[in-house]
Amino acid sequence: MTGLSRRAFTLSTAATLLGTTSIRISSAQALPKIRVGSLTLPVFAPIIVNIMKAQKFDTKHGFEAEVQTYPSFSAYYAGLATGEIDTLIGGPTYFQKLRLEGVPLRIVATGATLADLVIIAKDPAIKSIADLKGKQLAADMGSGQFQILSIYAKSKGIDLSKDMTLVSANFAVARAQLAAARVDAAMIIEPIATMMMKEDPSLKIIFNANDAWKEMAGVTGWELVYAMREDTIKKNANAPKQFVAALADVTKYLHTDPDGADKIAVETVKLPPGILKEAVHAKRWVFDARPAWDAAEKKSIWDTFERAVAAGFHPKLPDDAIIYAP
Repeated sequence: MTGLSRRAFTLSTAATLLGTTSIRISSAQALPKIRVGSLTLPVFAPIIVNIMKAQKFDTKHGFEAEVQTYPSFSAYYAGLATGEIDTLIGGPTYFQKLRLEGVPLRIVATGATLADLVIIAKDPAIKSIADLKGKQLAADMGSGQFQILSIYAKSKGIDLSKDMTLVSANFAVARAQLAAARVDAAMIIEPIATMMMKEDPSLKIIFNANDAWKEMAGVTGWELVYAMREDTIKKNANAPKQFVAALADVTKYLHTDPDGADKIAVETVKLPPGILKEAVHAKRWVFDARPAWDAAEKKSIWDTFERAVAAGFHPKLPDDAIIYAP
């Protein structure tokens, strides 16, 4: 009887442990998923979500970030438009375009300041955007960054398409064009800018969009913000706040442990060691996730929409619902 009792106790205990494990597994599996768009390029989109996943900021805030990587910006934005993904980081004026075209999205958070957007030149005689008149500029003319540059240039009486020769090139090609001296300057984003200047110290930043926008608008401008599909929000009403909370943790992590962030970027997007850390310390790679519905952030984003319309990039303003409100 004693043997039977011991065996019964052992089986009972094992069953209890298995039951507990099963409950824990099912509890972990029960976390709602938020499908996040990413890119194969070493830019904000993959670096931010990779930090979020590595530090488990997603599960900390009650969801699991499921990453979908795209090889190009067009496929990346198409993923949001078709509903293949739930959220991604992108240009506010590009989200303005998508909303006007009927894509059911809402901006939920800020992301990257305009400090990330620069123009780099080698000729020491080129010191400002005005000095590019009559010269060649390599730029991704289909990007939201180019719209930001154009808006600022127009405020200074400069028409990019008339006052200089524009060479259409994505950021990687613009980098190569300048390195080969086929253009006089290149519109670049971080961390590509830091890599270029480390390779060739004679390269100089002649335009920083963050400084230019503050001078023009009097407020911080946002190069990149996060948008989330409306059907995702309807399915999970907590999704925006949960996602913004995880992004806020990424913001803190970049400030408190740039070495750790740099290591994650090296391991995941294959950035050379030290590049991300240097860009962060130089205050060019600035990620600052805040709720888009906060008054100051909402005003700043809306100001960008108004300037895009005034510059002729979009026919009208989007409806108020483009910016999420709890």
